[in-house]
Amino acid sequence: MAATPPPERPAYGMPNMPMNVARLPIPGNAEFLLYIVALIVSAIVTAASDHITQGDWFSFFQWTTIAYLLSRGVAKASRVLEQ
Repeated sequence: MAATPPPERPAYGMPNMPMNVARLPIPGNAEFLLYIVALIVSAIVTAASDHITQGDWFSFFQWTTIAYLLSRGVAKASRVLEQ
């Protein structure tokens, strides 16, 4: 009686690619979309409101941009592989 070979394990990850390689992010991520939507909504609120000025919108734009850039920097730094 011939011995049957053990079943093959399924391949996880990308085939033929070493596992110690950092992967690049896919362009057009959800964070950027949320950033754009927040700025558009705040621009609409600024245009419709009598109490919120363009200076307030610019301040919101400035701090939202800073927060977005910091979050992307932290996300990219977490993907750096130690060699």
